[in-house]
Amino acid sequence: MLFSIIVPVYNRPQEVDELLASLCEQTNKDFEVVIVEDGSSLPCEEICKRYTDQLTIRYLTKPNGGPSAARNYGAQYAKGDYLLILDSDIIAPKTYIEEIKRELQREPADAFGGPDAAHPDFSPIQKAISYSMTSFLTTGGIRGGKKKMDKFYPRSFNLGVKREVFEALNGFDTTMRFGEDIDFSIRIFANNYRCRLFPEAWVYHKRRSTFRQFFKQVHNSGIARIHLYQKYPESLKLVHLLPSVFTLGVLFLLCLCIIGLCIENQRIAWLSIGCILVYGLGLVLDASIQSRSLYVGCLAVVAAFVQLIGYGTGFLRAVWHCLIKKETDFQAFRKNFYK
Repeated sequence: MLFSIIVPVYNRPQEVDELLASLCEQTNKDFEVVIVEDGSSLPCEEICKRYTDQLTIRYLTKPNGGPSAARNYGAQYAKGDYLLILDSDIIAPKTYIEEIKRELQREPADAFGGPDAAHPDFSPIQKAISYSMTSFLTTGGIRGGKKKMDKFYPRSFNLGVKREVFEALNGFDTTMRFGEDIDFSIRIFANNYRCRLFPEAWVYHKRRSTFRQFFKQVHNSGIARIHLYQKYPESLKLVHLLPSVFTLGVLFLLCLCIIGLCIENQRIAWLSIGCILVYGLGLVLDASIQSRSLYVGCLAVVAAFVQLIGYGTGFLRAVWHCLIKKETDFQAFRKNFYK
């Protein structure tokens, strides 16, 4: 068997149902599916049983230990030559496996990953969130998905790796709550393995369905960046600082606007708030054109500010706790750890 798709699951039965349904439609059937139930109180076993006549499924259960431990556990039972790591909130296009196989035949790779997109059936909020995570008007487009990038760091929602490479790297670091997929990608390059972007092996990624959930997700990503910096100082790039600069800049402009109003200086007030409005207008226009929906365009403004400020505050919070106060990850962020 060529591919083993490993999916860690925690209380997401509906998502698993949608993912398995999409895998049934694959044009290439040379794969198995390994579902790892990570201590869920809402198991998906019955859903998996419904697909056993259409897919080769291995359903595993384990005590809750987080996604890294679940992926490593699934890898122990996988039979494929390549491990494909997907999140449960993924829908795979019909040609997903076929495109991966085509790329591997064109040029071998030890590890690889693909981009993500918003499905037409996603909610307006999910489409707006997807835009914010992939647009050049946020940091999304800067971070990935382009052929011209010198290095592509696969993320755990769409990551492939040779079995022997996964085993040589000892899988995902189970001591990390945040950024474990980036840590894995960094170790791929550090050990001189070949890692490539497969631009046509993309997936539909639902991400989060509310702005509150999205804020928590990106806030934790900001925290993760400092954890990664502590392990790999060279991994911190200028782009990782931009959300924090944006957050402080918005705060400064709002304070300047308030000061302008207090001293009855309308010019200062309008100039400061105008900078924010111009950026927001650019987001509305670009997102509306891409989504063909003014409503999604308006929601994209909220999503972009949530993404940048969420990540920025997480980054700054981790700087304070981990770099200045010298607290350990668990001391500083015990409430954020996987439950």
